[in-house]
Amino acid sequence: MAKQKIDITLQIWRQENPQSQGSFQHYSLSGISTGLSFLEMLDVLNENLTLNGQEPVAFDHDCREGICGMCGAVVNGRPHGPEPGTTLCQLHMRHFKDGDHLVIEPFRARPFPIERDLVIDRGSLDQLIQAGGYVSVNTGGTPEANTIAIPRETAEQAMDAAACIGCGACVASCPNGSAMLFAGAKVSQLALLPQGHPEGRERALNMVKRMDELGFGNCGNERECEASCPKRISIRHIARLNREFIKAALFSE
Repeated sequence: MAKQKIDITLQIWRQENPQSQGSFQHYSLSGISTGLSFLEMLDVLNENLTLNGQEPVAFDHDCREGICGMCGAVVNGRPHGPEPGTTLCQLHMRHFKDGDHLVIEPFRARPFPIERDLVIDRGSLDQLIQAGGYVSVNTGGTPEANTIAIPRETAEQAMDAAACIGCGACVASCPNGSAMLFAGAKVSQLALLPQGHPEGRERALNMVKRMDELGFGNCGNERECEASCPKRISIRHIARLNREFIKAALFSE
């Protein structure tokens, strides 16, 4: 029968503020329930640190249901930890063994400055969304549900792209710090639907330009982004982003 409680050693990146020089600190935890989530394990650590008069570890979290995209850290070299298709908040301690040594550090990329400990600033992803602009839709009375017929396969592809939660794991895992998977998903979900066509060319051009301005790298086809994405976003969306960008560059004046 699997052990219900485990002892682990943590090596966590601690950094007081963006200007300070951070370092790894070691901590030991005993009797951690395998039923706890990874963030709940960090809660236990912080409770112990607080009781001992030490500063707790800062980390991002919100819904803790794998929806909001707020959480995220690199665990033993892998964004969101070792389980595929899983956010850090949905990763459970049952996936680790008694005596494991876990190295925990923030997502590292030039556009993701470290704010404190494991907390990073993901504002660059918001700026990419803003560069993509809006979708123009005529309003008025409630439209008939079948006014714009969309094939089921196309709708499903668009929904798959829209599943992106903007956590930034794709950027952190990419050797070039590329946001192509994130931008590809955002462009793809609209490029596939009629509602996204009017601003399609401008959207592709503006998002690629903004990626360069923010310091994101280019895609090197390493596929690390796809492997680390908690929502399993396919790199096919990067191919669609490239096609949309090339079409926009050729036909825009």
